[in-house]
Amino acid sequence: MKPIQVGLIGLGVVGTGVFKVLQRNGAEISRRAGRDIVVKSVSRRDRAAALTVVGDRAAVFADARDIIRDPAIDIVVELIGGTGMALDLVLEAIAAGKHVVTANKALLAVHGSQIFAAARERGVMVAFEAAVAGGIPIIKALREGLSANRIGWVAGIINGTTNFILSEMRSKGLDFGAVLKQAQALGYAEADPTFDIEGVDAAHKLTILCAIAFGVPVQFDKAYVEGITGLQAVDIRYAEQLGYRIKLLGITKRRDDLSHLHSAAYAAGGIELRVHPTLIPATRLIANVEGAMNAVVVQGDAVGNTLYYGKGAGSEPTASAVIADLVDVTRLHTADPGHRVPHLAFQPGSLHDTPILPISDVITAYYLRLVVADRPGVLARITGILAEHDISIDAVLQRESADGENQTDLIILTHDTVEGRMDAALAQMQQLPTVLATIVRIRKEELT
Repeated sequence: MKPIQVGLIGLGVVGTGVFKVLQRNGAEISRRAGRDIVVKSVSRRDRAAALTVVGDRAAVFADARDIIRDPAIDIVVELIGGTGMALDLVLEAIAAGKHVVTANKALLAVHGSQIFAAARERGVMVAFEAAVAGGIPIIKALREGLSANRIGWVAGIINGTTNFILSEMRSKGLDFGAVLKQAQALGYAEADPTFDIEGVDAAHKLTILCAIAFGVPVQFDKAYVEGITGLQAVDIRYAEQLGYRIKLLGITKRRDDLSHLHSAAYAAGGIELRVHPTLIPATRLIANVEGAMNAVVVQGDAVGNTLYYGKGAGSEPTASAVIADLVDVTRLHTADPGHRVPHLAFQPGSLHDTPILPISDVITAYYLRLVVADRPGVLARITGILAEHDISIDAVLQRESADGENQTDLIILTHDTVEGRMDAALAQMQQLPTVLATIVRIRKEELT
């Protein structure tokens, strides 16, 4: 059977991994796909650097559009990243009748609806397993393997840089700034790590998972995003004492009963879409994911909780996911478009417009750390404020003051409550003269 011809746009870390794995495992991959998958051409602005990778085994172009214009190319693999030029190239490839494989989570989180609509109209596939959690096949699991389930929630460690930083802060007791420098020196963090440490990268990935889990459009602009830059080593230590670990989690949940919000807008329920530092019980498997590894937990009504763990980045782990997409597209290359797996798992006409909840309407539990004056009545006043806002307490930890100290740390764990209530309670507590510093608030999830 005639080989599938691939054009590879971008020959950086991941692109090089794709080319090398295809060369190394080509025979095995062909046995799975039913025909050979051949990289016919690659594009990279630095042609000399590209030639050192591919030699004479593929044509090299400086202009990616030379690949798109080639009628022999069946699949275009986009690995340049970003949402500018990448969007133009992907749409041009679709318009030219090419299937597209991409690892570009930002592109899909921001422009996914436009891209998928264009692909449906042209009758081509857009595959993106590598866009979320590197080599972990979480997209296929959600879109196909768990299709019998009504998904309740998805929670994931989906950024390796932040997980490495938090792991080092916990194990070595270091502050954020010191560990960030270490992560940059080891190559885990970019020179400008903003997208990672501010949670944006994780939010891009979570937006895609949310769409597939619940059958809604991609809506990155509605995600709540909070990074790890404000985390302090002292809170990681207190969390450990209380039996918890702190991870940067992407969490998306289906909320069916929102009658407490008294809003007709949520009569049919809503969806939480949020990225932030989170306390997780240390007994949960995901709480023990360390270093730069990724993990995603999916809760389905039939299967219960399932955990997906592995390398979330890197040349060959990500290449593994890209090539899995190439195999899928090759198998379905000649299939009727209506018989292919939908991009977002649900048939296009069946996507719902279930609203994404603002963070003020989210329900979760909390860890609070207050620096308070060490005098009688302080705890009673603070717990009284929480009670006034219908917030119940799960646990309290108060550090003993050293001799001569006139202040102490007060740690409170709450049960689930609406975030808006917690906001109001915190504002009231912050005004107390016995509260001596800005109150630290970190969300807490049991993930049961």
